[in-house]
Amino acid sequence: HLTFGATTIAAIYKDRWKVELFFKAIKQNLKIKTFLGTSANAVHTQIWAALIAMLVLRYLQLKSTFGWSLSNLVAMLRLQLFVYRDLHTWLDSPFEGIHDAQLVLNLAG
Repeated sequence: HLTFGATTIAAIYKDRWKVELFFKAIKQNLKIKTFLGTSANAVHTQIWAALIAMLVLRYLQLKSTFGWSLSNLVAMLRLQLFVYRDLHTWLDSPFEGIHDAQLVLNLAG
């Protein structure tokens, strides 16, 4: 577009870069490598689901007093899926009471 001014082109590239950073964060933190569907509706649904997941994770990060990085929070949450603990207590002090709250599996039964 040769009719656009330099500041308009710069603003377009700046906005495009924000979109690229968003998709990079989704790929890195949520481990989403490809879209499951190829239709426009499937892609929109997956993007909305990823947005909701990122907002929930960011909310948990901001509510915590521990000082999580987003990538560490995501990784540690994955490890805590089979452990019953109070989420808000765990967010503030993730390494306290680990042995008391472990899920015990009965392999004999």
